[in-house]
Amino acid sequence: FVKFANIEEDTPSYHRRYDFFVSRFSAMCHSCDHDPEIQNEIRIAGIRGIQGVVRKTVNDELRATIWEPQHMDKIVPSLLFNMHKIEDIDSRIGPPSSPTGGEKEENPALLAENCFRELLGRATYGNMNNAVRPVFAHLDHHRLWDPNEFAVSCFKIIMYSIQAQYSHHVIQEILGHLDVRKRDSPRVRAGIIQVLLEAVAIAAKGSIGPTVLEVFNTLLKHLRISVDFELGDRRSSAGSATFSTSSKESDERIVQNAIIQTIGFFGSNLPDYQRSEIMMFIMGKVPVFGTSQSLDTSHLGDLGTRRIQIMLLRSLLMVTSGYKATTITNALPPPFLDPLLSPSLMEDSELRQLVLEILHNLIDRHDNRAKLRGIRIIPDVSDLKIKRDKISRQDVSFMKKHGQQLYRHIYLGCKEEDNVQKNFELLFTSLALITIELANEEVVIDLIRLAIALQDLAIINEDNLPMFNRCGVMALVAAYLNFLSQMIAVPAFCQHVSKVIETRSLEASYFLPETIFKDKCNLPKSLEKHEKNLFFLTNKIAESLGGSGYSVERLSVPYVPQVTDEDRLSRRKSIVDTVSIQVDILPGNNTEDKVDNTEEITFEALKKAIDNNGLEEQEKEKRRLVIEKFQKAPFEEIAAQCETKANLLHDRLAQILELTIRPPPSPSGTMTITAGHAHYQSVPVYEMKFPDLCVY
Repeated sequence: FVKFANIEEDTPSYHRRYDFFVSRFSAMCHSCDHDPEIQNEIRIAGIRGIQGVVRKTVNDELRATIWEPQHMDKIVPSLLFNMHKIEDIDSRIGPPSSPTGGEKEENPALLAENCFRELLGRATYGNMNNAVRPVFAHLDHHRLWDPNEFAVSCFKIIMYSIQAQYSHHVIQEILGHLDVRKRDSPRVRAGIIQVLLEAVAIAAKGSIGPTVLEVFNTLLKHLRISVDFELGDRRSSAGSATFSTSSKESDERIVQNAIIQTIGFFGSNLPDYQRSEIMMFIMGKVPVFGTSQSLDTSHLGDLGTRRIQIMLLRSLLMVTSGYKATTITNALPPPFLDPLLSPSLMEDSELRQLVLEILHNLIDRHDNRAKLRGIRIIPDVSDLKIKRDKISRQDVSFMKKHGQQLYRHIYLGCKEEDNVQKNFELLFTSLALITIELANEEVVIDLIRLAIALQDLAIINEDNLPMFNRCGVMALVAAYLNFLSQMIAVPAFCQHVSKVIETRSLEASYFLPETIFKDKCNLPKSLEKHEKNLFFLTNKIAESLGGSGYSVERLSVPYVPQVTDEDRLSRRKSIVDTVSIQVDILPGNNTEDKVDNTEEITFEALKKAIDNNGLEEQEKEKRRLVIEKFQKAPFEEIAAQCETKANLLHDRLAQILELTIRPPPSPSGTMTITAGHAHYQSVPVYEMKFPDLCVY
């Protein structure tokens, strides 16, 4: 039959069918003769027969019946059955090998593998799926997903054998099979996901086509399912902690880690333009309070939502690893930055750590982060050999628009009671990276204001932080100002910082990172009694920087984080409670000017106070209408309405103040105003667009 199969025919024979041969040769591949030698010979003969059928029929498009499912369901499992008998699995991994003729003849596994490679290499767009689906059936039937070494090797052979443009077909089939087996044991699902990882690793080097978002969408869906299963098992076993339940939970963690690893590996191999889209896609799935997500986590509760947040942020961390954006705006666009810095992602210490690490991946474009690892007083920053470029115009614009968001996140991150050493280390690295990558003179001043505000936060302690946290913040400020002063290289500033650090090392070493983050550190009872020479002083810093040409006027203005709408709606403690609110009171000695602010409490007043949401909506609608009017209405109409209002206001003010106004002879002259018995003359008049509306 093999000799016959090798004969090249000029004209095809349409009436010839090979159903019988496929059935017989497939049966021979499964021979179980008692004599091992005879069994081996029969299996080799069956494999060579299948190879002959493939060669005889596969190239003739008019006789494509060999690709029909009833034939593939016999041929592919027969080849896999013999491939599975080999002991050395690693010999099948990689691109097609070329064993010697003697090995081909004697080893059914190698012969079956070469036949399998040849079959897949001849597969076209229309029949690729028919060749791959029997592989899943074989692996399911023989339970080869756990352990999954053979499954991984099979799909490596498939991915290296098929034409590169068909890779996405195989990935789609794996994703579809994962959906089919979503109710199976965690280890089976983890095995399928690891196979997907290997397939993606090979396909990512070429063209994956339209399946990029589908891969991520399916993986994120299974991540949610896995968390759901884990929490369901935990709830069902509440009060009866058994070994099997804890084992199943750990198995679900294996599934979750496999998904994260696959997402990260796939994302890190994508080109930058696709990776930024995937970052936005994953961030859109993270449950953030006050926004809508496509992943439904409402039934998971707070614990489940937190697990999903951690898993997705870990995935995002892997995707952003190694990402180098030309400008920071490309790396941190507002639709990505806003949810990433959301207060609802600050409720947990681990979440805050992940957010900061993601920021580091995106901000650090010169690989300086490894040099900054660990919070410490760096004696000589020049020894770190930090790489940096001149700040671009786009980066300056980004800091003007979004710098306050970054400062605010760092400030609030320092106030959290559950901070541990790693949190302070990551906060220090964040400040240092902003200094290296994004700091011009204006940003430097803002960073110093932020550092002084953190120092005041620890000293005043309005939030009743534990003493470890207060000392940790003081150590963070010391480490950062030491770094900043050497980076901008202002001698007087460096001298002040060095003097404070030297004084602390002698009198209050718990204000330095090398001491406070040791296992056993004696903490002070209070910080109020410490001398000023232990603190960084704003006036000293202003003097030192002012002499070097810095604009230090803003240093006298204390840093206060911005209050956002999300803070008011967030489940966390509102920032409004912690920010000092300054109220300007107009001085007045005349008792007649004082107004009684007491108001009678009625049902209507209470209803009005409670219904704040309705009022906010009304205000928003009013603002929208005003904006729309000024955008669309004719200018003449707007001018006429403003002039009418100005005249009404003018007349009303004159009535209230009993003013008598004599117009000046010229617009730039003076006028006389009489208010009661007082006379004011020679008051300058400033001409405006509308003559009747003047500023006195």
